[in-house]
Amino acid sequence: MSTISFAHTNIIADDWRALSQFYVSVFGCTVLNPERNLSGDWIDQMTGIKGSHIQGVHLALPGFENPPTLEIFGFDPGSDSIEDIPVNRKGIRHLAFHCEDIDSVIEKFIACGGSKLNEAVEQTYPGYGEFRGIYMKDPEGNIVEIQNWKKY
Repeated sequence: MSTISFAHTNIIADDWRALSQFYVSVFGCTVLNPERNLSGDWIDQMTGIKGSHIQGVHLALPGFENPPTLEIFGFDPGSDSIEDIPVNRKGIRHLAFHCEDIDSVIEKFIACGGSKLNEAVEQTYPGYGEFRGIYMKDPEGNIVEIQNWKKY
């Protein structure tokens, strides 16, 4: 059997440079060069969208020796806004980052242009541990969970 490993998660952004910098500033992601500038028949065939032009970057996610990446791309032609898509809509809905100090990450998240979706919650799971977390929105409206688990 061949080896399988997680590669990346993609976000299509209105301003891929600004959104990439947000994730670098808030979570310490690292830009992996080269920047992508993709177009041509092969990308049209892969996406099913004629005249595709994709630009962006991969960001190494923190906390891994050989990290998967967050791929942040601008896509031309563009599509609709995600601003009003609810948390419970089917499909992939949020990214989650574990952190030791949730309050300082929340402050940095807001200072860098993000916003709270709600307030932080705490929950004890008997026999497992204590959870604290919050849903936030990045500057383009993507939902991000900031969490901390203190496992027993």
